[in-house]
Amino acid sequence: MRTERGLVIKAVLAVVVVGAVALALLWVFQRRLIYLPDASVVPSAGSVLPGAHDVTFTTSDGLTLTAWHVTGGRRGVTVLVTGGNAGNRLHRAPLAAALAREGFDVLLMDYRGYGGNPGSPSEDGLLRDALAARALVKGPVIYFGESLGAAVATALAVRQPPMGLLLRSPFTDLAAAGRHHYPFLPVGLLLRDRLPVAGPLASVRVPTTVVYGSRDTIVPPALSRTVAASAGGPVTLVEVEGAGHNDLALLDGPEVVAAVVALAG
Repeated sequence: MRTERGLVIKAVLAVVVVGAVALALLWVFQRRLIYLPDASVVPSAGSVLPGAHDVTFTTSDGLTLTAWHVTGGRRGVTVLVTGGNAGNRLHRAPLAAALAREGFDVLLMDYRGYGGNPGSPSEDGLLRDALAARALVKGPVIYFGESLGAAVATALAVRQPPMGLLLRSPFTDLAAAGRHHYPFLPVGLLLRDRLPVAGPLASVRVPTTVVYGSRDTIVPPALSRTVAASAGGPVTLVEVEGAGHNDLALLDGPEVVAAVVALAG
């Protein structure tokens, strides 16, 4: 009997130790799961986008980052794009091209660690990057935040309100998105980067549009609808029927581009 009890205790302790180690590893390496940068050096802007040129900006903590700036648009309005957690600005060139055809200037920034930029991404770092990129833009600006980048765009809007804010496939905060994918983990306790959207958006008074796909399995549509409901200013909700999170319809599709045009008035 004692031997059996001892084996049970040892088994329980082993499970506890394994679980503790797993949680510790998640704590240490979680940013590698959250941020999935394509760190490849991208080609020159002009070789990809007509009317585009390479620009650099320096963050408040001393990193020099590169971006693509499309200029010469007839509207005199710049769209500042803060991308999602994966890829780099090369992957968002179709969006910039579509917006340029509608007369917009476009600033395609890459965060630290993305697109050949130095540094490693974090919540604080991404906001520093966006603030430095914003300083390049003169005149009216619309912030376009894609997925995780919606949190960056919203944080930027709180500090420097734009003429309009477009949030594409936003989550209410990173913990909510994490719980959807990892319901068996204490995500809220583990996360170092919170990336809230719904909370800070309540203090943003500018016209805001939330665009999401009805078949998004990465950021559930319900989260994006909750974000829209939290907006502190006038809000428009655009559902792209049948679109998943990474579908082209949500990259440079007509509903997305039309939503930016509507924000410009």
